[in-house]
Amino acid sequence: MVRLFVPIPDPAPAEVTLSNERRHYLVHVLRLGEGDTLELFDGTGRSFDARVAAVEPHQVRLVLGASRSTPPHREVAILQGLPKGDKLEWVLQKGTELGATSFFPVAAARSVVKLEPKRAGERTSRWSRIVEEAARQCRRNDVPRVHPPLPLDEAARQLAPGTTLLVLDEEESAVPLGEAFRSCPPGSPVALVVGPEGGLEREEVASLQALGARTVTLGRRILRTETAALAALAVMMHLDGELG
Repeated sequence: MVRLFVPIPDPAPAEVTLSNERRHYLVHVLRLGEGDTLELFDGTGRSFDARVAAVEPHQVRLVLGASRSTPPHREVAILQGLPKGDKLEWVLQKGTELGATSFFPVAAARSVVKLEPKRAGERTSRWSRIVEEAARQCRRNDVPRVHPPLPLDEAARQLAPGTTLLVLDEEESAVPLGEAFRSCPPGSPVALVVGPEGGLEREEVASLQALGARTVTLGRRILRTETAALAALAVMMHLDGELG
């Protein structure tokens, strides 16, 4: 069935209207017309059966039917050091498929990419659209939040109280990610820091440790930054019973 992301208030109304880009997508891309059915998801964990009631010149009216809610699961944030090229988009797309609940693109000392405020805003909007589309395709009813780019230490300080902060560290060899993750309180939020291509500087690791972070390893293999983030997510989701 066709799925479409539409923010819906709570409590849900009997009918919603789509205009502008969403109207164009439904009518001209999906080619739906009056009487056609689809599924809406609102990004917060709810989905709704819907039917096209009317296609009007400037809007489309949809009648809402039965609703479903996805049970909440552990919040897992990824603090990804800004990488070169389109690697971050890959992390956002695949990380959404794997179950991450939020992303913090962070400016680390060794990040080659430097974003000016205007460009950062444009990129954040694009990144948000990427996770919305990934959530639609993988049938998630919630949509991860993509935060604007921040310095690494500032992003770490924005995490919710009680979040366990784990740092993938190439110099760590004694504490496997899985072991550290198993020691987290059940259902409690977790955040994972992944450095850019050049990794994290020791001062950055020490600063995160001062905030209570634990350094962890994925093992002996040397992984690219975008591979490390996704491999770590897969490990955590497997241990939480979300994969495998």
